[in-house]
Amino acid sequence: MLNILVDMPVDREKLKQLQDVPGVRVQTVPPREKPEPIPKELAKDTNVLFCTFPPTNMEDCEALRMIQISTVGYNQVVNIGLAERGVRVCNAQGVFDVPIAEWNLAMMFQLARDMRGMLRNQEQKIWDRSARYQTEIRGFKVGIWGYGGIGRETARLAKTMGMNVRVLVRDHVKERGHTYCVPGTGDPLGTLPDQVFTSGQEAAFLRDLDVLVVAVPLTKHTEGMIGEEELRALPQTAFVLNPSRGPIIREDALLRALREGWIAGAALDTHYHYPMPPDHPLWDFPNVIMTPHISGSSQSTHFMERIWSIFLENVRRLVQGEPLLNELSPSQLDGQ
Repeated sequence: MLNILVDMPVDREKLKQLQDVPGVRVQTVPPREKPEPIPKELAKDTNVLFCTFPPTNMEDCEALRMIQISTVGYNQVVNIGLAERGVRVCNAQGVFDVPIAEWNLAMMFQLARDMRGMLRNQEQKIWDRSARYQTEIRGFKVGIWGYGGIGRETARLAKTMGMNVRVLVRDHVKERGHTYCVPGTGDPLGTLPDQVFTSGQEAAFLRDLDVLVVAVPLTKHTEGMIGEEELRALPQTAFVLNPSRGPIIREDALLRALREGWIAGAALDTHYHYPMPPDHPLWDFPNVIMTPHISGSSQSTHFMERIWSIFLENVRRLVQGEPLLNELSPSQLDGQ
């Protein structure tokens, strides 16, 4: 018998499907919104845990075999000894590919046509039909730095809109593998890019882009990865989109690039402070769009349906002895 503890908001239809899986017993607890202990009597017999945060009394989880977390980021499970115990951990990769890719396209439209400027004109009752409000994005060269799920769905949408897609990856574009993908989305086989660049070719990748999309996770290797050299390598007409993590782009370099006109503008959904303080200079640039980390979140339309779909599939795979979706490697769990 596989004992499953659900520490998540419940999707009733998916919960019923889970309860119908042969050989499992399911218990639910009110979802915790921060790291807290779970009752010891529940912890000691739990084999599979579905949660956002692992419990603070992990030592009581003697029979634990697998954790499914509800977030794409996984800092909450790093360096807490799970790899050493042989506990398998899966994240929510793929859940937010669709909404974040749609945010990327929306920002391209808005920056290219200076929607902020048009809205300011509307508020001031100014009739201005300048050429900058009439730009097409068809034919744009879009550079996607990183080619995971978000990058692949962005590439699919961009290609549909007639854009040229270039990607920068570590070594080569791979097939998607054992990761969750909303049916009909993304680029599972990795065949969409018009051009692929690899590590060491950053300058050539950036050289003539119209839009740079940052689509890599924040790690010790990617923090501050994009600085003055990279921003100066872009054309002055290029826009930068960061729906990934704020600190991947160095804050001082981004501010200088905007002040001195190295780039044409930026759209930022992830930031250097939460919330961004009212006196932060990024608020005041007319060519910057800031959104409050909502391109993809747990309030997204299909979040519950998708995260429960991942969990159900992983329970089935665990029972059948098949590879799990979105499984983190021991080195990832050790923060490497």
